[in-house]
Order: sequence, then C-alpha cells, then structure tokens
Amino acid sequence: MIELFPEGFEEVELHDGLELVAYTDAGGEERLWQVFGGARGEPVEPDWEERWRRFHRGVRIGPVWVGPPWEQAPRGLVAVAIDPGAAFGTGAHPTTRLAIELLTTLPPGSLLDVGCGSGVVAVVGARLGFAPVAAVDVEAQAMAETERNAAANGVRVDVWCADALAVDLPAADVVVANITLAAVEEVARRVTAGHLVTSGYLASDDPSLPGWERVDRRELDGWAADVHRRSVDR
Repeated sequence: MIELFPEGFEEVELHDGLELVAYTDAGGEERLWQVFGGARGEPVEPDWEERWRRFHRGVRIGPVWVGPPWEQAPRGLVAVAIDPGAAFGTGAHPTTRLAIELLTTLPPGSLLDVGCGSGVVAVVGARLGFAPVAAVDVEAQAMAETERNAAANGVRVDVWCADALAVDLPAADVVVANITLAAVEEVARRVTAGHLVTSGYLASDDPSLPGWERVDRRELDGWAADVHRRSVDR
C-alpha cells in the first residue's frame, strides 16, 4: 500500500480484521486489483477531506502530545506536530507510542533513530532535549518527511538515506529501532549505545540481543517495546 499510495491511506479496524482504504481514481483501483487480486470501490463523499482530518487525532504519551498540525495541543505537554499526509508514522501506532513512552524514561543525550519514517521519534527526542539527534531510513521520502517535520517543530535532526543494516551507524547514548523483529536483532549487533529502545514486534515476540540486558518492557494492543542496556560484561 505504501508503494501504491505514497500520499497516504487509512487503516480501519474491523471486528474481524483490518481494512485498508485509499482515496484514488479508476487507475488506482486497477492497481489495487493487480496487486491484491480484488478491491471494493465506493463513491467518495464530498466531505472526504474533512473526514480524513477527523480520522487523525492527537495522542498523549506521558509528558508528550503528538498530533496533526491542525489540532491544538493540551497545555503543559511537550507538543509535537506531525503531518499525516505521507505514508509514514504519525505517532498513533502502538509501537511508535511505546517507543516514545520508553524514550521519555531515559536521560537526554545523543540519539539515533533507526528506520525513522516520518521522524516522529527523532523529533520527539529533540523536543525532549536529546542532542545531537540523528535519523536514518532506507526510503528517500522518509528522509524528506523527517526533515520537514523537524523544521516544522523547530528542532534539528541530522538525516541521511541509507540501509541501516549495511552501513556504519554513529555511536549514540540512546538508539531507537522501531522496525521489524529481524531488523531489530541485526541493528543491536551493529550499534554502539548505552541504551537501545526497540519496538515494531508483537508482545509474544522476545528479541534475542546478545550483549544487551532488557530493563523495561511495555505492551499495548498486542504490540511490545523494550529498553535494553549494555551488559556489564560486554
């Protein structure tokens, strides 16, 4: 879906599964048929743009509020505005919320966000006082979105486009990897950090990270995130 509709699509929770919704034309519907072998088309209501905005709501994550730029953040929270127009994370997904929640428990220092997507974790980290903040993603569009969201929130994030599993990663006090379980396990072998925050996998998963000691775990809606620190004998 990201490749078909990089401008964005909706995920609608149903009682028996998940529905993916794209606002597109006849050509886009044909592409859906070709890729998935079936699709259901419905006329778009005139107020679809407003309904799309209502779909995206801000979320509070400890002392942090993450939401779309058209919403007013509650007073007293660290506010981060993320534009949901592109097909990257906005902070609402459980894995992103859990990663940010765990990040707020760690003392500020240098930060590396691996697989940054929209840059929400990196931007939140910068707003929380982490510095310097770096972010890497294999998608060029992710780099552009992270730079745009960092500028919109008045913070600096050094971003580069690269495969984090194939390049040398800079050392950081804290590394966040909200990616797949297999990628998390590979990144853990490649980074130099005091703490590693990992997410992107199910609560039933147990990452195998030699040289790291898990010190915290949070779960939400069947997903999990962990904080690890270097083992003393490493």
